Amino acid sequence: MKFPKPLTVKEVAALIGAQIIGNHALLVSGINEVHKVESGDVTFSDLAKYFDKSLQSAASAIILNEDADCPPGKAILLHPDPFQAYDSLVKYFRPFKPLTTMISDSADIDPSAIIEPGVIIGNHAKIGKDCYIQAGAYIGDYSYIGDRSVIQAKAIIGSDAFYYKRYPENFQKWTTGGRVIIGADVEIGAGCTVNRCVSGDTVIGDGTKFDSLIHIGHGAEIGKNCLFAAQVGVGGNTIIEDNVVLYGQVGVAQNLHIGKGAVVFAKSGVSKNLEGGKTYFGYPASEIKEKYKELAALRSLPEYFKEKLNHSHPVKDLL
Repeated sequence: MKFPKPLTVKEVAALIGAQIIGNHALLVSGINEVHKVESGDVTFSDLAKYFDKSLQSAASAIILNEDADCPPGKAILLHPDPFQAYDSLVKYFRPFKPLTTMISDSADIDPSAIIEPGVIIGNHAKIGKDCYIQAGAYIGDYSYIGDRSVIQAKAIIGSDAFYYKRYPENFQKWTTGGRVIIGADVEIGAGCTVNRCVSGDTVIGDGTKFDSLIHIGHGAEIGKNCLFAAQVGVGGNTIIEDNVVLYGQVGVAQNLHIGKGAVVFAKSGVSKNLEGGKTYFGYPASEIKEKYKELAALRSLPEYFKEKLNHSHPVKDLL
């Protein structure tokens, strides 16, 4: 999430009530989670074991709750509760504004786009040329729909991130201030849901096609020309490269990486990174040749044990 204009670290510190270590005059241009940060971003960490990851990231300023050595050219913002400080910045720059009309006055819709009855378009959303948004679809705040893309009926683009901070007594929801970016020539099937990122972008690449009832978690990045069949689910912050095919009901865990051109057969569960250019199957998903060998071995086990017991055990008649 980018600020409307660059700020000094001193200005950010004043907004959250933090003490500065390092370069007081440093300019920052946005805020993001550590796995998505770019130079100029502010990020945070509230656990000492993750301090080094945050300090060595591309982030220019890091909100911490303990003193630490500040890398050259960066700044640390000391605050007793870094999560609350970070969340307050998101709320400050992306304040909640409820819709009072079906289509927000701040939405930017190209005149060539077809918007059917019952479509809801949120604040600062943008719809490109020759798009087709079918009846009952929801396009949330700050969402971007590229040229010639189709959003089918009842699809939800830009729902809140499913992301919570655990405290001893409860869970606190992270404020959703990020965006959904959908490229050109994309088709999103009926009833799909694509979550906004907390402070970065959830991305669907050019030419990708979704069947109905697919869920994409916050911060996921889907490449170009992918094909996802019905009921696929992709966890938050997972990266899927170009030309990947996921057949029906494939489940992909969060924070993973699937390489270019991978194919995953139906009902598989992806729990680890997958190399590109290969075909996978099963739960957990593994390369299809190995998985078929495993299944063949499993099918032969009853006969194997029967033969063993025929030669060595008196309970053979039980099989």
